[in-house]
Amino acid sequence: MYKYSEVNSVHLEISELCNASCPQCPRNINGGEDNPFLHNAQLTLDDVKNIFKPNFVKKLRKLYMCGNYGDPITAKDTKEVFSYLRSFNSEMQLSMHTNGGARNAEWWSELPKIMGNNHYVVFGLDGLHDTNHIYRQGTSWEKIMINVEAFIKSGGKARWDFIVFAHNEHQVEEAKKLSKKMGFYQFNIKKTSRFYAQDYNTSKLGHQAGNHKGEKTYFIEPPKDSKYQNEAIKKLINNFDGKQIDSTPFYSMAKDLEGRRRTQIFNHDENKKTSIEKYWDSVDIKCRVVDEKSIFVTAEGYVLPCCWTASEMYHPWIKSRSAQIWNAIDEVGLENLDAKKNDLQSIIDGNFFQEVIPNRWKIKSCADGKLAVCAKNCAVNNDIFSAQFVWGDWRKK
Repeated sequence: MYKYSEVNSVHLEISELCNASCPQCPRNINGGEDNPFLHNAQLTLDDVKNIFKPNFVKKLRKLYMCGNYGDPITAKDTKEVFSYLRSFNSEMQLSMHTNGGARNAEWWSELPKIMGNNHYVVFGLDGLHDTNHIYRQGTSWEKIMINVEAFIKSGGKARWDFIVFAHNEHQVEEAKKLSKKMGFYQFNIKKTSRFYAQDYNTSKLGHQAGNHKGEKTYFIEPPKDSKYQNEAIKKLINNFDGKQIDSTPFYSMAKDLEGRRRTQIFNHDENKKTSIEKYWDSVDIKCRVVDEKSIFVTAEGYVLPCCWTASEMYHPWIKSRSAQIWNAIDEVGLENLDAKKNDLQSIIDGNFFQEVIPNRWKIKSCADGKLAVCAKNCAVNNDIFSAQFVWGDWRKK
C-alpha cells in the first residue's frame, strides 16, 4: 500500500459516543437501543499523544475527526487534542464532522482559536427547525443554532451538509439561504445511499425509526425528486434487475442481536434474495486511501486503512466477528493493530497494510477472500461515495 513515511492524512474517530440517535446509523438499532458490539470507547489526550508523536504530527497535511459511530464533540478531550496537534503543526488542515447538538456556546466560541487558521467544521443538518430532528433524533434545533452562531461569530469556518429525505426535500433551497445568512462557507447536498438493500439489490421504500423505549417514532423515506437520489445506487439496481421493496415490516427491536441476520430484519423470504456478489467479484479495486496516503484510527486505538474497513468490525446487522474483515484482521492479530500498545510505524509498515489487505484485492471472488467492503466502496466504475455529494461553492470572507 504505502509506507509510514508517506502517510500525510489521518481520519480520527475520537469517540464512539453520540448525543443523537439517527435511525440509519450503525451505533444504534434503528435509532433505539445501542449497538451491542460497541464499547463506547473514546481516545483521551494522553492516548493521542501516545499514538501521534510530534514528528508524525509535523508531517501531516490534514487530520479530521469523524468516524463510524460517534460524534467528536462527545469526547472529553476534543479541544485539547486539537490544541496538541496544532502546537506541532501550524499549517495542517484540522476539521471535524458533527451534528452540533452538544456542548455550549462558550465551548464552540473557543474552538476556532484552538483549531487555528486552516480549519473547518462540517455540521450535519438535515432540514430546518421542524424537520432536522426527524432524522437527527435527540437533537435540539435551537441549541444547534446557538452553537453554530457562536462558532461562526468567533471566526469558525463552517460547512453545512444536508442529507435529503422525503420529509425535508422541500426545504433544500430555504436551508441554503439560511446557510448564507448565518455565514456558512459551504452548503452541500448529500444523496444518501442508506436506502439500498444490498441483500436484495433493491431500494427500500422507507426505514422505520424507533427510540430507546422500543417505540416507533418516524417512518423515514428516501427523496421523491430524482435529482436528490444517488445515481450510483440506481445504476447498481438497474444493472441487476433490482426492484423496490416495501420495508415497512423491517422494524424490530429484538434485544439479542447475536446471530440475527439481515434477512430477518427485512422480513423477507431467504429464497428471494438477489445476490450481486458476482458483480463485486468482477470489479477492479482502486483504493482511495492509497492515493490519499491516509489512515483511520478507531476510538479504541486500532489502525486500519479506512473507516469502511473498520465499520465492518462492529456492524450491528452482522453476527459478532463474522464479518469478512475479521478474516484479514485475524491473520495478524487485532492486538497488533492497537496503536496504544504498538508503534504507529510498526503497524503501517507491517503485514496488515503491506500484504494482507492489498493481497485480498487480487483474489478472484469474495467467497474466496476478496474484500467485499473494498469492492463496494472503491470500485473503479461505480463510486457510490462520491455520488452522494452535490458540492456547493466555497464563499470567501
